[in-house]
Amino acid sequence: MPEEAVYTHGHHESVLRSHRWRTAENSAAYLLPELRPGLSLLDVGCGPGTLTADLAARVAPGPVTAVDREPAILSAAREEAASRGLGGVRFAAADVHALDFADGAFDVVHAHQVLQHVPDPVGALREMRRVTRSGGLVAARDADYAAMTWFPRVPGLDEWPALYRRVARACGGEPDAGRRLLSWAREAGFAEVRPSASVWCFATPEDRAWWSGLWADRTTGSEYARHAVDGGHATTADLRRMADAWRAWGEREDAWFTVLHGEVRCTAP
Repeated sequence: MPEEAVYTHGHHESVLRSHRWRTAENSAAYLLPELRPGLSLLDVGCGPGTLTADLAARVAPGPVTAVDREPAILSAAREEAASRGLGGVRFAAADVHALDFADGAFDVVHAHQVLQHVPDPVGALREMRRVTRSGGLVAARDADYAAMTWFPRVPGLDEWPALYRRVARACGGEPDAGRRLLSWAREAGFAEVRPSASVWCFATPEDRAWWSGLWADRTTGSEYARHAVDGGHATTADLRRMADAWRAWGEREDAWFTVLHGEVRCTAP
């Protein structure tokens, strides 16, 4: 495993297609009851910023800071915030393992689909705790790849989860993070943790086409595809077969797919 995790997906268009779909309602519903105007919030791993902007609108006029390891993606996040009139959101490049903020700087620290990609999720949670005020909230939500389920079974698609998990772990992450969040939070020193779970479900014709299409494209064109081939986990022919299976699944009228997410809301001591 590398000392520093590599973001498995990269920022291919198919990846950003998925990230830009995320909203507070479909990706942070567990957190929304905790938010109110005036709170200060740090969004870790903001990506293109759609979720950040939603959260910023919930806590306005409270200050919001959004960080990501990839400086290039921050320009897209700034554009998203500006397009919604949220010019007060601050953006910066940062690593969750070493946040350049003072102790207790924020009321809420949030990370969505981040801990599955980092080499030390417990250390990341400790660092998130450090920059949260006493009594404030650290919130994290991550998918669990082994718990994803779908119907019907399509030859080729059954190969995909095992391959993805091998590649993600070779890149330094833990793809089955959702089930581990509570354990990681306890190990990070949080005594008060409220765990929960929620799902994304893709079953309408529009949702099936969108989900299968982005994963078909991601399987052959993204950084994940490069890591799979360069790491000796799959051949380009294997990836084309899996991409075809994604498209075949998406064309089925009875197709159904769910993504299970683990969630934790941790009170900072």
